[in-house]
Amino acid sequence: MSGDRPRVWVSQPLFDDIVGQLAAHCDVNAATAVRQYDAAAIAAALRGADGALVTLNERIGADELAGAPRLRAVANVGVGYNNLDIAALDARGVIATNTPDVLTETTADLGFALLMAAARRITESERWLREGRWGQWSFSTMLGADIHGSTLGILGMGRIGQGIARRGHHGFGMDVLYHNRSRLPAGVERETGARCVDFDALLARADHLVLVLPYSQASHHIIDAAALAKMKPTATLVNIARGGLVDELALADALANGRLAAAGLDVYEGEPDVRPELLALRNVVLTPHIGSASLATRRAMVQLAVDNLLAALGFGPQAGHPPTPVTARTTAKAATADITGAVKTANGKR
Repeated sequence: MSGDRPRVWVSQPLFDDIVGQLAAHCDVNAATAVRQYDAAAIAAALRGADGALVTLNERIGADELAGAPRLRAVANVGVGYNNLDIAALDARGVIATNTPDVLTETTADLGFALLMAAARRITESERWLREGRWGQWSFSTMLGADIHGSTLGILGMGRIGQGIARRGHHGFGMDVLYHNRSRLPAGVERETGARCVDFDALLARADHLVLVLPYSQASHHIIDAAALAKMKPTATLVNIARGGLVDELALADALANGRLAAAGLDVYEGEPDVRPELLALRNVVLTPHIGSASLATRRAMVQLAVDNLLAALGFGPQAGHPPTPVTARTTAKAATADITGAVKTANGKR
């Protein structure tokens, strides 16, 4: 294998000028059209690959890795990485990376936009108007909920949650409550105007609840029928994290029967499929997983993913040390003049 260039699979069309940076060091097999892959197709694409640049659509676990002995690195384009079996990657010594930070503010923008649209019935009002149902101005038409001065609840207070908190506290004078695995430092609480409460208190007191926590088996359906029953019937629920956090049938039932006022969803448990029970409702704002979808942010995400992959394969200014690893193995030896194929890796600490 001496003298071989690393082989890299790019699963989806991204930005050609950025992905093209890989070609200086690697042989690149890049998808030219958006497509869905089954497990067999992913396994075939990884076979013979030294690295992969993938999106949240591509699930990589033990079965997909079994026939990929050369694979050294998987760069995920996204802050979340529940599409990757981290234990399986670690077991095979494969470095995995994600793209945090660069999408924080853009995703927080979208979360707050959904909150406002749902609370003030923006999309419902537009549909009603377009259907020609606005015959006369009425004092009681499309009454919604105030945002300024209300109570904002945040479940999951990482980077994006803190961005939501800053917008609510500084921009709208909201009383900000949060629940998290651990309490934030006092300085962060002061800067975001946020106070830590227990889970049940968050549900009971929030006028607008935003979900920004990572998905795991432990957080699966954390918002279920029992949790929804603890919320105010006038409350708004926003999910910009992962669809599996919410029992969508329970949510649809609460929205349809007046036990919750409105919801704004950017993520879905079975996406791209959306439950018909949600599609039928007018008091839910639905967007197609566009939390980070600004041009500048998506370009920054792809650039970070490319930087991660090159570094993990031993190239570039951070050779051997990808900027944002998510596996236990986080460092790799840089490629040398006579070893540019199956780049050796060294154990590192997260």
